[in-house]
Amino acid sequence: MNANSILAPSDPEFDYIIVGAGSAGCVLANRLSANGKHSVLLLEAGPKDSNIWIHVPLGYGKLFKEKTVNWMYQTEPEPELKGRQVFQPRGKTLGGSSSINGLLYVRGQHEDYYRWRQHGNAGWGYDDVLPYFKKAENQTRGADQYHGSGGPLPVSNMVVTDPLSKAFIDAAVETGLPYNPDFNGATQEGVGLFQTTTRNGRRASTAVAYLGPAKTRSNLKVETEALGQRVLFEGRRAVGVEYRQGATVRRARARKEVVLSSGAYNTPQLLQLSGVGPADLLRKHGIDVVLDAAGVGHDLQDHMQVRIVMRCSQKITLNDTVNHPLRRTFAGARYALFRKGWLTIAAGTAGAFFKTNPRLASPDIQVHFLPFSTDKMGEKLHDFSGFTASVCQLRPESRGSLRIRSADPNVPPEIRINYMSTETDRTTNVEGLKILRKILHAPALKPFVVSEYDPGAKVSTDAELLDYCRERGSTIYHPTSTCRMGNDALAVVDQRLKVRGLEGLRVVDGSIMPDLVSGNTNAPIIMIAEKASDMILEDAR
Repeated sequence: MNANSILAPSDPEFDYIIVGAGSAGCVLANRLSANGKHSVLLLEAGPKDSNIWIHVPLGYGKLFKEKTVNWMYQTEPEPELKGRQVFQPRGKTLGGSSSINGLLYVRGQHEDYYRWRQHGNAGWGYDDVLPYFKKAENQTRGADQYHGSGGPLPVSNMVVTDPLSKAFIDAAVETGLPYNPDFNGATQEGVGLFQTTTRNGRRASTAVAYLGPAKTRSNLKVETEALGQRVLFEGRRAVGVEYRQGATVRRARARKEVVLSSGAYNTPQLLQLSGVGPADLLRKHGIDVVLDAAGVGHDLQDHMQVRIVMRCSQKITLNDTVNHPLRRTFAGARYALFRKGWLTIAAGTAGAFFKTNPRLASPDIQVHFLPFSTDKMGEKLHDFSGFTASVCQLRPESRGSLRIRSADPNVPPEIRINYMSTETDRTTNVEGLKILRKILHAPALKPFVVSEYDPGAKVSTDAELLDYCRERGSTIYHPTSTCRMGNDALAVVDQRLKVRGLEGLRVVDGSIMPDLVSGNTNAPIIMIAEKASDMILEDAR
């Protein structure tokens, strides 16, 4: 259908329409509206970020199953995980997943970005992207060769340094890992404390850090509860967006560009709903094909985690506080009064990066250490004293897909990640668990350990560890690459993040990553949006 028959003269016009107010969208809204020359419409499918738990760091545990701010997706049954569906929480509120994530600031390795550039993505090497990481940052430790200060995004040291996290660091050093005070500096390898996107004990989502200061600008309009239904085209040029607020369908025209920033699941879904994607899929659902683009929704990647739970010999874990009414009340009061204590912790206090094979050029495993334990993240903590450490394979080979199930935008897409579908992925997870076990049983942690609770002594051989990975492996919430940047036939966007084969349409979010970075994805997505903002403004001249 031609957009001329849809857009009316009365429909509002903006220079830029951004679909998705998440980790990338809020950055874009700030930067594109900053000079006052351009009008910007920012659409967010979810509500305002007024849920109190969004702003409390430990509140992420309360938001795992909170459907008002979470898309709560599920994968299809995963063949290598015994046919299990894997829960996929994604942010559905101002700030997107930066409002419900684990708050860790980890950029990945220098080598990740050099690899992107070596695959033909000019302008995306580490030396190209470092200035944008620095531009975003307001680093607690101040500016240096690798960090910036004065940017919108607060990056802070871990506030809680509990005895277990310290003992984990000491134990890792005892097994041969170097102490590393900065995973985002000269090198990633080693063990240390994570930094977080927090300010004074409060979460600093991109809605807080970027959108908050820009909200009062007259040239920026923010619409919440606004579900993007399709991009509108005149021929092969994107000219607007159709979206639904409640029972009302609205349309807006974009004079310059439509920018999709809805994340690795919702961006390819919206493209497919708009007629951009695999032609057979679109025709199956009665959608007119604007562009046959087989790569839209292709190459989905995610990080998987496998956790080890330890019984603690001392009542010093978060479990002990949460399960004791008086201690729980005291922790809440301490946070309310001083912004200190347990409620300030992120989804990992200490961390480690190591190689499962000494021949590797860089670490292939990330460990998240947590001074609490549970059977499933987001569910009730154990009634015993416990702590957790997980292995996460940094560069999985496995790739999956995202495909719409229906032409109805309200129907969740079909998500297939294909975790552990290659031999390298299976071997890396098993070797990672073996090395993590050595750390957890090292001398520095012995005074705190009663026994390994899960998987426990019953699991010891490689075959048993692999079976445990299949039984218990789950996401660590980093989906990427469904609108991949590149030059090959399946690449969706070019190096300036313009959708190949179309005009007036860009994708700016984690879906453009050529492959996964070796770390958490929020910091790189913010970098991508900072870099994209400059490119968009350059192209507008």
